[in-house]
Amino acid sequence: MATPKQDEIATAHQKNMRVALDEARKSPPKPTNFCVGACLVAPSSSGDGELLVTGYTLECEGNTHAEQSCFIKLSKQYGCNVGQLGEHLPGGTVLYTTMEPCNKRSVGNTPCVDRIRALKTEDGRQAIDTVYVGVSEPEAFVGANEGKRKLEDAGIHVQHVPGLAEEILRVATAGHAETSSRGNER
Repeated sequence: MATPKQDEIATAHQKNMRVALDEARKSPPKPTNFCVGACLVAPSSSGDGELLVTGYTLECEGNTHAEQSCFIKLSKQYGCNVGQLGEHLPGGTVLYTTMEPCNKRSVGNTPCVDRIRALKTEDGRQAIDTVYVGVSEPEAFVGANEGKRKLEDAGIHVQHVPGLAEEILRVATAGHAETSSRGNER
C-alpha cells in the first residue's frame, strides 16, 4: 500500500505528464510523425514543481521534436544558445515527455537523447538527471529505441509514469494509417 507521500508524488507526476499530454494534442497530426508533448519542471516548495517551459512536435521551425522545442524556447527565454542551456537550468530540473526520447533521426537532425545528454551544468554534470516518460517509442519508424539505455548510460534516470499509456498512444498516432512504413520519424 502506498504512503500518503508516495500518493502525493505519483499525483504530481501524473499532473506534469498531463501537461505534456495537453501539449502533444497541439502537434499537427501527420502520418510521418508521432504527436509528442514535453515539459521541463524545476523543483519547488509546493512539491508539484515549477513549470519552466512546454513544447510539442513541430512547434518550432523545422522538423522539431517536443523536447527540442522545449530547449529552443527556454534558451530564448534565458538569452543563451541551446548548447549553453544546461548552465542556466535550475538544479533538479526534470523532463516529462509523453514518449521516450528518440535515439535516431533523419540525416541532419540530432536525436533528442543526444540533446538531453549534451545539456551540462557549469561543472560538467548532467543538467537533467531524470526523464519521466509516458510510453516507450513504438517501433513503427525507427525499430527498437535504445534511448532509455543511452540516457541511463549517461547517468540519467528514466522513470515511467503509469496510467496514461492508452491516451498517449491515441494522441501520438493521430494522423497515422493503420499500417505505417519504416524510415520515417516522429
